[in-house]
Amino acid sequence: MRTAIASRVASRLAGGHGSQKLAVAPKLIDPNSLTAFVDILPIPRIAKPVGERVIQGGSAARLPVYRIPVAPVATQIHRDVPLTRVWGYGGSMPGPTIEARSGDGIFVEWPNELPTRHFLPIDHHLMGAEADKPEVRTVVHLHGAKVPPESDGYPEDWYVPGRSATYHYPNEQDPALLWYHDHAMGINRLNIYAGLAGLYVIRAGREDSLNLPAGAFEIPLVLMDRMIRQDGQLYYPVSQIPDAPWIAELFGNAILVNGKLLPYVDVRPRKYRFRVLNASNARFFSLALKNGPAMHQIGSDQGLLAEPIELKLLTLAPAERADLIIDFADHKGERIVLQDGVVPVMQFRVGSERIVDSSSLPKTLRPVARIPESAAVRVRELSLDEQVDVLDEPMIHLLNSKRWHEPVTENPILNTTEIWSLVNATEDTHPIHLHLVRFQVLDRKPFDVNHFLATREIRYVSDPFPPEPGEMGWKDTVRATPACATRIIAKFEGYPGRYVWHCHILEHEDNEMMRPYEILSR
Repeated sequence: MRTAIASRVASRLAGGHGSQKLAVAPKLIDPNSLTAFVDILPIPRIAKPVGERVIQGGSAARLPVYRIPVAPVATQIHRDVPLTRVWGYGGSMPGPTIEARSGDGIFVEWPNELPTRHFLPIDHHLMGAEADKPEVRTVVHLHGAKVPPESDGYPEDWYVPGRSATYHYPNEQDPALLWYHDHAMGINRLNIYAGLAGLYVIRAGREDSLNLPAGAFEIPLVLMDRMIRQDGQLYYPVSQIPDAPWIAELFGNAILVNGKLLPYVDVRPRKYRFRVLNASNARFFSLALKNGPAMHQIGSDQGLLAEPIELKLLTLAPAERADLIIDFADHKGERIVLQDGVVPVMQFRVGSERIVDSSSLPKTLRPVARIPESAAVRVRELSLDEQVDVLDEPMIHLLNSKRWHEPVTENPILNTTEIWSLVNATEDTHPIHLHLVRFQVLDRKPFDVNHFLATREIRYVSDPFPPEPGEMGWKDTVRATPACATRIIAKFEGYPGRYVWHCHILEHEDNEMMRPYEILSR
């Protein structure tokens, strides 16, 4: 088994996926051939409610209702590239930003106004994407939200063009940057690649009181990589296995920021707050400012950290978010480039005017009490696996050696705390996301992979190492690193019902690396 997996990894690095090599791609746009920094960075519009809905409880409440259609969009990703056909929310890619207040619930209607034929390659061998299923289906998941199960966007709750779903988002959680995206079973990777993603910001007075940069000085950055044909259209690569186009990961050569390729943004010589999301299928970003100021990370997936962290390099796995403060005060008149490794992503054009900046970068942000391990009523050891049944077939990716349709095995009791140890026996780093709950990263413990694969026994080989400083806040997505047991601790509060946990490399998620879990009342 391990030999087969290793050979596929070597082949993957050589440009293919074992016998599942990529078909010859059409001619693609080379971003290096385009004039950089000629398009201004677009800022997604703020969604506006279209009405109200009364809910009954201890007293009747009127909650705002938003209507955000899911529909085709034509977008200009670069001045010199023809219009690109994508799918978007509310007429744009990324979709409009939804802003809400902590404790104030809303409703969102998500009408499916897509065509009935998909424009990207469906693999009917994948779970939930069989040939008897409609080609075009969608369901929306609000990533990072504490919501009842009927509003979570369960992957099998998809609906077809002409239908609609309305979800209730209570927002009974701390302020944070969340994001909404497609979650349809078996075609999730295609729908998100087509453009179905947008931001959701929860705010609260206690965060407002910190006097962080706000308004025009708070800028969202949605990062996603793509492959663009010379006619301007999206290209999603396929394997050379007949009728089985699935590939193990997708890495595009064009990095879009808020839907633009190589944009620029004018900034003043003062502090700015940047809310950053990695919305890529599989790419991990390593972001740095070339010849620029230091970045200060003030928040992660589920809100503010305890204190700012100064850093030169920011690593973001798919679905991870980071809240940054960058001060351009000492860089008047300069041009500063944000890079992924050595690849330019966008440019900041710093003005030269004299500015009075009244915003703050506080030394402390909020208390983040660590959950004691003694609070856990159960510890689960859950393996992350790759499996190759036949060498001529593509690998599948599994959680705890189980497929999607096998019986539920993770069933925590409502309001109890558990430790999940994510035992990664693969050679990939998997960003693991749990729906509904937030958690804290405890540590990573290296183990003997060969011994585990032979015996399924975990034999630790060195002392555990602690989370990175940027992981010391509340998280909903964690990087499970190879040859380590990554331990997280979570209190399963909110609602009883069925949710999912999965790898957020979307090609893995669509090919069995997703499992249901169920929170029981008792």
